Amino acid sequence: MDARKASSSSSPSSSSERWEYQIFLSFRGEDTRNGFTSHLHKALQSRGYDVFMDEDDLQVGQVIKPELLQAIEKSKMSVIVFSTRYADSSWCLDELVKIMECRRTLNHIVLPIFYKVDPLDVRKQTGTLASDFQKHTIRHKEEVVNGWRKALTEAANLCAGVLEDR
Repeated sequence: MDARKASSSSSPSSSSERWEYQIFLSFRGEDTRNGFTSHLHKALQSRGYDVFMDEDDLQVGQVIKPELLQAIEKSKMSVIVFSTRYADSSWCLDELVKIMECRRTLNHIVLPIFYKVDPLDVRKQTGTLASDFQKHTIRHKEEVVNGWRKALTEAANLCAGVLEDR
C-alpha cells in the first residue's frame, strides 16, 4: 500500500481513519494562489497526495468558513505558505491558530514555507508584518491579536523552507 494514502481498512481506533486529507495548504490567495501555491498543489497531487486547497477567496468582512477549520482537523499535516501579506488577513491568522492548535492536540505535522518573506519578520512580527499588526490591534481584541502573534512565532520557530527570487 502506498504510504501516502491513509488506510481506511484499519481498526476504528486507528489514527489514520481521522485523516480525510494528507495535506492542508494555508496561504494568502492574493499573494500566491495563481503562482507558487497552485504549482505546489499540482505537484503534490501528481504524486498521489490528497491535498485540501481552498478555492474560494474570502472577502473582507466574511467569517472563515467552518469547513476550512474542519479540513485542518481532518488533515494529517499543513503546509503554510507565509508571504508578504499573509498576516494582513485575519482569515489566514485564524487558520494558523487552528493549525497550531491541531499540532499540539492531534500531532498535526506543520511545514512552514517562507515565500519572499523573512522568517525573522514572521517570528517577531516586524518588517511588513509590523504594519499589518498595527491595523489588527485597532480592529480586533487584544487577546485575539496576541493569539495570532503567538501562532506566528510558534510556526516560524519550526524547521522550514525559505524561497526567494534570485
